[in-house]
Amino acid sequence: MALRLGDQAPNFSADTTEGTIDFHQWLGDSWGILFSHPADYTPVCTTELGTVSKLKDQFAERNVKVIAISVDDLESHNGWIKDIDETQNTTMNFPIIADPDRSVATAYDMIHPNADDKMTVRSVFIIGPDKKIKLTLTYPASTGRNFQELLRVVDSLQLTSKHKVATPADWKDGEDCIIVPAVSNDQIPDLFPKGHREVKPYLRYTPQPNK
Repeated sequence: MALRLGDQAPNFSADTTEGTIDFHQWLGDSWGILFSHPADYTPVCTTELGTVSKLKDQFAERNVKVIAISVDDLESHNGWIKDIDETQNTTMNFPIIADPDRSVATAYDMIHPNADDKMTVRSVFIIGPDKKIKLTLTYPASTGRNFQELLRVVDSLQLTSKHKVATPADWKDGEDCIIVPAVSNDQIPDLFPKGHREVKPYLRYTPQPNK
């Protein structure tokens, strides 16, 4: 069964390139991004892992741990890491899960038989500190993921988890937010002392509350 937003992220124990982990314990009180790769030594995924290693500090600033998964084994992963470091001018600094029996891939519904009945599709899961699924994305094998977008989504998720706002299309950290409909106009001065502007009764903007 496919995981849906708000579902508990399945826990698992697995070997990784940084040792054996219990996933929920490894996450601790952090946010997490779990993203899958069809197989080792694939070209698009090589660029993705290199990109994430360069962005790790930006994820860490947001209290986000990143972890990748491929259905290949640790020996294969460790060989691939050498290629990633060489070709992407980086040093891998986060774990890759080994999943040769596809148990994690199955728990997260990462194998889509109509696309490929052996390899995982390229899925992304953002998981909150409560271990609930906050976002799911699935990419085709031909399209590299946009990790700046994932940083943007994390900014939005963390903001909206603490304040009664939503973020509009193409929003970036620091820009105005939308006051959620459940907030009445009478509540706005207490909740949003920076003020607001009303475009329509249902479309009310306020400066980002945590800036």
